[in-house]
Amino acid sequence: MPDTKKYDRILDALHQLLEDETIQNISVSDIAKKAGIGKGSIYYYFPSKEAILDALIKRNYEKPLKTAKTLAGQTEISPFTRMAMILQACRNSSDAFLSQDNSAAVMANAQESAFLHQKYMNHLIAELKPSLTAIIEQGIAIGDIQFEYPAALAEIVLIVLAVKLDNTFLSATAEDSEGTIRGLVALLERGTGVPEGALNYLTLPVTDL
Repeated sequence: MPDTKKYDRILDALHQLLEDETIQNISVSDIAKKAGIGKGSIYYYFPSKEAILDALIKRNYEKPLKTAKTLAGQTEISPFTRMAMILQACRNSSDAFLSQDNSAAVMANAQESAFLHQKYMNHLIAELKPSLTAIIEQGIAIGDIQFEYPAALAEIVLIVLAVKLDNTFLSATAEDSEGTIRGLVALLERGTGVPEGALNYLTLPVTDL
């Protein structure tokens, strides 16, 4: 049976190494040495360095994504409120990653930074899309939301938010980002029949859900 403590030590080791070095320059041997375990033990838990990175990304987003999935099943809460909270989870996740991605090694290498951000965004969109789609479908079913393609709407919204809030692909000030978010909220309200102000949660400061 896998040792969860050793599993987490491997992830912690990669996270710490990324503070001083790029992922390309980090070897499995480096991770094993940092974790204080044998290199062979690494392969018991992960088939490759890339798999360790993917697991680290998944762990970093575990809390907000779990919250998002829970919200999808809480039908007693307004679909508007839950949809806004799902989008807020996207903001929280992006903010959490950006606050961690402050190492000189990563920030000095644009290609490296873009690679890591892309992996984070891909994971975020893929994991949040089913929850957001389910809430949109529930809103459509009770007549509160008018839109024919719930999955497409969920994906579009998440892509726009992830790219904008990531701030790697299109650099912007906090004020510009808030303006984009408010514009997105207005488009969502007008394009889906959602009452004005129903998605105001999304424009509030980032907080833990």
